[in-house]
Amino acid sequence: MQTYPYTDLVMVLAILFYIWTAMKVGGARGTYKVPAPATDGPPEFQRIFRIQMNTLEQIVWFLPALWLFASAWGDIYAAAIGIFWPIGRILFARGYLVAAEKRGLGFGITFFTSAILLLGGLAGTIRNML
Repeated sequence: MQTYPYTDLVMVLAILFYIWTAMKVGGARGTYKVPAPATDGPPEFQRIFRIQMNTLEQIVWFLPALWLFASAWGDIYAAAIGIFWPIGRILFARGYLVAAEKRGLGFGITFFTSAILLLGGLAGTIRNML
């Protein structure tokens, strides 16, 4: 059985970041008095909520792309590229917490990391089929 310890580590970091965003939303609900299931509140709450929602939107395709790339090209290569996803998410969150306009760099890093993994995984899969 093939193992992917470095890819596993990147996956765990991504999931831990997502859990952190969920906890931040829970805390912000109390701070800004936004009871569940409401998703509208002051701009500060909305930015925290959007960090979590955007992270969820991104993680849905990042994780399969990470594993597809790892199975096609190997553990260390997938992890070396994939590590930029949680880094990008941290930059995204830090920027977004200040102002919505400051989220771009982190979003770009996150998106392009996933795109490289997905396209690389597809190319590797096709290569392995031939």
